[in-house]
Amino acid sequence: MLPDFDEFRRRADAVRARIAEACARSGRNAGEVELLAVTKSHPAAAAELAARYGLRAVGENRVQEGIDKRAQTAAAVAWELIGHLQSNKARPAARHFDRIQSVDSEKLLDILDRSACELGKIQAVLLQVNAGLDPAKSGVEPEEAPRLLAAALVRKNIRVDGLMTIAPLSDDPDIARRTFARLREIRDRLAADSATRLRELSMGMSADLDAAVAEGSTLVRVGTALFGPRN
Repeated sequence: MLPDFDEFRRRADAVRARIAEACARSGRNAGEVELLAVTKSHPAAAAELAARYGLRAVGENRVQEGIDKRAQTAAAVAWELIGHLQSNKARPAARHFDRIQSVDSEKLLDILDRSACELGKIQAVLLQVNAGLDPAKSGVEPEEAPRLLAAALVRKNIRVDGLMTIAPLSDDPDIARRTFARLREIRDRLAADSATRLRELSMGMSADLDAAVAEGSTLVRVGTALFGPRN
């Protein structure tokens, strides 16, 4: 069951306070870190809550779920795909999502580039890197990231905003922190080698956002701490 707006605001304020505290400990400006509300498995009204609170965007894990919810809400909010993207869903994803955070192959780049051209748009993407070397997670292997970035940069209808990763599930907080540090190091190296800004580092969720912020995250993907357990 979704919280009412007052409860959502309280939860969102608490998450933003966590972000601010993590930034203060790391000598960062809290304005550098965006909160992305993850509406997966919650009704379309979750996006309305996020928009009313003033968040720029919401994140969805599944293409069709995001398409359906977007059609059900008039909220002035951007929609980002954060879940694994299969190639057969890439065309509708390009049509309905403002940014796709889970691009991890040249095949996906090809389809998204063609689809964006047909739609007359530039498709914003993040390249997903399996920085934690977790066989259960999607994402290109770290050593393949330069090749994927090079392939993305030559496609005229693709704009690469940065990188994304998901930390392995573990009770050891150091594993998440090392994963996030590795993604930052990969981003810094790729940005220098390609002379591309790659501003966004999408990393950190409800349980590990403090470590992600400490290691340079610019966007944390939070669902449970905002909306409660998924249905």
